[in-house]
Amino acid sequence: MPDFPNKDLLKNLSNEITKLVENVSESVASVITTSLTMDAFLRVVPIRGVGSAFVISEDGYLVTNSHVIARAETITLLIKDETLQARIVSLDPSRDIALLKAQTSRLKPIKLGDSDKVSIGEIVLAIGSPLGLPGPNVSLGVVSAKGRVIEGEDFILEDLIQTDAAINPGNSGGPLINMEGEVVGVTTAMIPFAQGVGFAIPINTVKRFMDMIARYGRPIRAYIGVITTPLSDQIATYYGLPVREGLIVLRVLRGSPSHIYGIQEGDIITHAGSHKLKNVSDLRRIIEESLETGRVNLTIIRGHKKIELVIPIVIEEVGY
Repeated sequence: MPDFPNKDLLKNLSNEITKLVENVSESVASVITTSLTMDAFLRVVPIRGVGSAFVISEDGYLVTNSHVIARAETITLLIKDETLQARIVSLDPSRDIALLKAQTSRLKPIKLGDSDKVSIGEIVLAIGSPLGLPGPNVSLGVVSAKGRVIEGEDFILEDLIQTDAAINPGNSGGPLINMEGEVVGVTTAMIPFAQGVGFAIPINTVKRFMDMIARYGRPIRAYIGVITTPLSDQIATYYGLPVREGLIVLRVLRGSPSHIYGIQEGDIITHAGSHKLKNVSDLRRIIEESLETGRVNLTIIRGHKKIELVIPIVIEEVGY
């Protein structure tokens, strides 16, 4: 049998991944929900749903997607060898995040990473219960892109991490793990009929969600009404842009402060106050940190023209 080059390297990598999965799997739960609906004969019948969640504190708090549990009458968690009942503490449909509390105080929390430090090409693991199969199940992939936007009929999710790690129905709400065993994202969606295209909410978005609950007692959405994506060197070179860093405005929401104050699609937002903007999360963080003043100062490049604007911040409750 031929001897493969770098065999020991691959074996060591395999062993490290195995240890990592063993360590974090105790912190990942399968979520089983029941909700009520009407059948064709107007009878109330239960519907079963499945998803995933992960533990963030030993006293029983877990994070999942809001769409996994939003209509649930009952929530059951399968974690390790236990079956636990859980309740919704808070959910934010605008971020597709929910906080659960299990009836226990002895769970193993998973370490939260920093999604701003995630690199394209980085190896990641998606852990959850795809298709409702007993879990946790693991799929391996890489970070394919950052700053992706998904828009539906009644939601917009931005700043998403794209990965080719297999994500299927039932994975939603599970953690996307880096090779340090840290959660860098919450798996949330896949593109039907596409191969290797899945998305995760950055874990820093979850941290902001938790911070809003701590500060205001409920999820708060602070926004100015723009959908953006990071500017890349390739785009800047192709279009001959005068800057290499910033956020390209993909869409301006009609009636929003950005629309009223004249921000346009194609504008490049380079600064919020004195802060340079490289990621969508930078702008969101500064907007949320500016809630007390109620406005944010933006520096915009339009063509080769520099524009300074002061944009009011809209604050709204988005969940409970």
